[in-house]
Parts: sequence; C-alpha cells; structure tokens
Amino acid sequence: MAQEEKVLNIYNWSDYIADDTIKNFEKETGIKVRYDVFDSNEVLHAKLVAGKTGYDIVVPTAHWGRLQIDGGLLRELDKGKLPNLANMDAGLQAQIAKLDPGNKHLVTWLWGYTTLGINVDKVKAALGALPMPDNAWDLFFDPKYIAKLKSCGVSVLDSPSEVLPAALLYLGKPAYSKVSSDYQEAGRLLQTIRPSVTLFSSSGYINDLANGSICLSLGWSGDINIARQRALDAKNGNHITALVPKTGATLIFDTMAIPVDAPHPNNAHLWMNYIMRPEVHASLTNKVFYANPNAAALKFVKKDLAENKTIYLSDEDKKKMIVPEPLNADIRRTMTRVYTKFKTGL
Repeated sequence: MAQEEKVLNIYNWSDYIADDTIKNFEKETGIKVRYDVFDSNEVLHAKLVAGKTGYDIVVPTAHWGRLQIDGGLLRELDKGKLPNLANMDAGLQAQIAKLDPGNKHLVTWLWGYTTLGINVDKVKAALGALPMPDNAWDLFFDPKYIAKLKSCGVSVLDSPSEVLPAALLYLGKPAYSKVSSDYQEAGRLLQTIRPSVTLFSSSGYINDLANGSICLSLGWSGDINIARQRALDAKNGNHITALVPKTGATLIFDTMAIPVDAPHPNNAHLWMNYIMRPEVHASLTNKVFYANPNAAALKFVKKDLAENKTIYLSDEDKKKMIVPEPLNADIRRTMTRVYTKFKTGL
C-alpha cells in the first residue's frame, strides 16, 4: 500500500475535545490534523449521504452510526491496528454491539445522556410556592412548571432526534417508537409548552446556562456540567446542576468511525488507538465532563468528576437509561415535521 500523506481530517461535535489532544497527536506522529465541528447528527448524516466529505474520522451518535453502517457509508475497522480496544469497558461495548454487531465499525468517544440542566436558585425563585416536581421532566413538559420558568429563560436542543424521544418517554411511550401516531401525540404535548420556550440551541446554551441568561435547558449531560464548571470558574453565583430523571432518559454514545471513502484510513486508525490510551481518554472527560468508555482510564479522571453521579451514573440510574435505536426514513421524516411545527409554533 502506498504511504499515506501525513494528514488527518476530523469532523467532531463542538466543545468536545481536550486542549492538548490534537497537539500531542501531531507531535508524536508528525500527522497534521484538520479539525472541523458540527452540532447535530442531522448535519453529519446529510454530509455522509452526499459522499466525498474528505473526512477520515467522523463522530456520529451510535444509533445514527447504525444507519450509516446499513447505508454502506462507514468502513470496517482493522482491529489489528487497534490494540487499545482492550482498554474498553466490556459492558459498554456490549451495548454498542446492539447497534454495531461485533463492534466492527464504531469506537466510543464519550457517552452521556439527554436531560435537563437547571440554575437551581433561579428555578426555585421562579417556581415560588410550587415545589420542585418529583419527576424532573415535569419542569419542561408540564405547562404549569415551564410557564413559570419562561421568565428566567428556557432553552431546548435544536434537534428532532433528541427532543422527540424525551417527549415520548414522558408520555409513557417507547422513546424510539416506530408508530407514527405516537409522534403526533408528542407533537401535541410540545405545542402546549411552546409558548414558554425562549431559545433553540445545541451549543450556545452552555454559556447561557453558565452566565444565568437561561434557567432551564433540555440539553446534554456533559454540556450542562461544562456550564456548571464555567459558572464556578467565573464565581458568578450561578449554581448549575444536571438532573437525573427518576423515570430515565436517553443515552448518548458518540462514536468514532471512518467514512468508507476516507482518504487517510491508516491515519484514522492511529488516531483511534491514540484516543483509547487511558490517559488520553481520561483527559477528554476531564475537559468536557462526559464519561468515557475506557475502563483503564478511570484512575486518570479527576476525582471530583469520577465521583460525580451526574457524569458517571450510579448502577441504579444506569438501569433506567434507554439505549437509542435507529429509525427508518419515514419515521425520521415524521419526527422532523413534528419538530418543525413545534419550533415554528405554527
């Protein structure tokens, strides 16, 4: 095989890497990394379907990865080049294998869950005499709560594939329902709370939560913990916390994969193997507050993060979490329509 040029093109989520990850990899390998970011699976998927992205590493969430595997968009891994796979947590690998049989295409980057983040004091003040609900999801999906929180700012992820499963779960339906009418019902629920939503955001909400300009966010667990840390670092008095709903939430497994037409697949394998070094994987968690899937890395994770039960969930909370499932194109279209109607408020 011809020698690959020393270049690696990566397409990853925004706010999702440590400060020195790329620099250290470049120094060690002499490979120049070009790094671009996106903020929804829908955007990444559209690029992969169009083909010829020029990317060597992409980071789909696992159930989208499954669609891409089925569509022939990802190449099989050469596990002989990935000795550090031995470091990965066997339980999490088994979960991913439900979406990627034999773990042939996907290597988990980090994991978390879709949940609510709150500014504790602002929420209590806005609720007034109304006590905090037993089920955290009521804060967002029950009009009597969210209407009170509109005054201090309510944000929601700008992504149908994140918001609708949470709404379905709240209604007692399967989070990844295959039944079109379930989505219409979720849409009716979302219409009841639409007047109280003040912001649609998949990345900017981190700073908005940290600086106190919103008090409730339907977002990702790690992002909410980033906001918490930013508020602590700024000493601005905003007390941010990620909630762990007692009725469960949907898990996010973000995974590294190699597009089938990647120009530098060998360099991509070098990158994956580098990330799976325990201290490298731990450094990602230490920076972005998502749990990593690397059993050997836990001892390198900062103690306060390793013990934070909103990052590394307790076994009891883990059992309540739902592993995402891929959905066919018809259901995805339905989701998009329902979500667009919610977003535009029409």
